[in-house]
Amino acid sequence: MSVKPEPASALFAGPFALATLSAPDGPAFPSLVTPDGQALDLRHAFGDERLTALDVLDRWEAALPQLRALAADPALPRTPLADLRVHAPVVPRQVFQSGANYRQHVIDLHVAHRAPGDDRPEEERRAEAAELMDRRAAEDLPYVFIGLPSAITGPHDDVILPAWAEQPDWELELAVVIGRAAYQVSVEEAPEYIAGYTIANDVTDRATVFRRDMPQIGTDWLRSKNAPGFTPLGPWVVPAESIAHPDDLQVTLKLNGETMQDESTKDMIFKVARMVAYASQTAQLLPGDLVLTGSPAGNGMHWGRLLRDGDVMEGSVTGLGVQRTRCVAEVAP
Repeated sequence: MSVKPEPASALFAGPFALATLSAPDGPAFPSLVTPDGQALDLRHAFGDERLTALDVLDRWEAALPQLRALAADPALPRTPLADLRVHAPVVPRQVFQSGANYRQHVIDLHVAHRAPGDDRPEEERRAEAAELMDRRAAEDLPYVFIGLPSAITGPHDDVILPAWAEQPDWELELAVVIGRAAYQVSVEEAPEYIAGYTIANDVTDRATVFRRDMPQIGTDWLRSKNAPGFTPLGPWVVPAESIAHPDDLQVTLKLNGETMQDESTKDMIFKVARMVAYASQTAQLLPGDLVLTGSPAGNGMHWGRLLRDGDVMEGSVTGLGVQRTRCVAEVAP
């Protein structure tokens, strides 16, 4: 099952975006979509019936001018998005995820976890935390770990809550989509390697983040973040040229219509270019890869309200559209 997106006057910023769509009961195919809700099958335009969105991103520098021309040609046949299913816009080879990257979020956590015997006023402890975050931005490194492409699902598909997940939580994020192979690039060079941006909800089971049996090992991201469908992605890859200020986009998540997260990416400790550059110092980033940039304050643990069967999450990022997913509890065997 899936939750249909709400109609909108403009689906995203700019003249076009990249998507993966399918007709009812048909195979998925890469598509150029326009903000008025029309889709153009790129298999025909590129003359390749086996073309995927990843193939388009593999040749992004050559494909981008062709996509611009296709978007500007009103004579080409298009199909209303209302007649198609929207899948995750790309299936990447690699997923790089980030933690503790929003200043206010980390400050809130620092203040909430008061050390035993620390009786200082909240204002003093908050000022201390703010100073620590500023020092971290100037002197420290981002925190990046690896996710699995198999956790990705579509932007309107149901999110299955595994029976073993005791504390499933939401984490809406801006996701960077890589457009050129990048290895050991500088912060200044990093924007040249970005094809575009999309939305990711990095669903996490809080109960399994830390290994209780082996606390010295630390975090267990495999179990806590990588169940099938734990990363709703999309709906579109909006080209970087259409997003002038990726470091100032509003990230908003609503749960059953109530706003839970609502923060600008300008609150990120490590900005987009620095995140991409940092990940590339160790790994070679490949076209279509995702770099998730962290989630702002307002997760379920903050509200004392975690995901349940029947919940509907609606996530948006300025200029990138809206994803809307329903939570469905897995029936225990």
